[in-house]
Amino acid sequence: MEFSHINKNNQPKMVNVSDKDVTKRKAIARATMFLGKEVVSNFNNKELLTKKGPVFQTAIVAGIQAAKKTSEIIPMCHPLLINGVDIDINILDEENIEVLCSVTIEGKTGVEMEALTGASATCLTIYDMCKSISQKMVIQEVKLLEKIGGKSDIKNV
Repeated sequence: MEFSHINKNNQPKMVNVSDKDVTKRKAIARATMFLGKEVVSNFNNKELLTKKGPVFQTAIVAGIQAAKKTSEIIPMCHPLLINGVDIDINILDEENIEVLCSVTIEGKTGVEMEALTGASATCLTIYDMCKSISQKMVIQEVKLLEKIGGKSDIKNV
């Protein structure tokens, strides 16, 4: 197997995408998070107002910001002109939530890392805003659900 981010001298490199075609691309990532009954029971109408602000709304804004800044924190990611980021947070049951982050672009490289980063930052923000209630929260899984565009499409549902 050959890694795309390693050059012939076995050193790190950023992949050159200049010869790739511009195509519509989309990625969807999912993060699941255990909040516990102590935290979830405080939500009213799918939102929790705290002194720091509304938890889910603030977390969504943080996730969008993170998706847009992925290339600043993941070294080999290309800076991208993202067309859209959509984040949904769903309360699954009395203890767990899921975060879905969808990122779209017309470009030469995919947006998988942007979707994964957006979902992760959303969960981290929820943790930060709710840690005064409980520090037993756990970000359980962050995974790519779907990638559309480029060489291949992937569905990991």
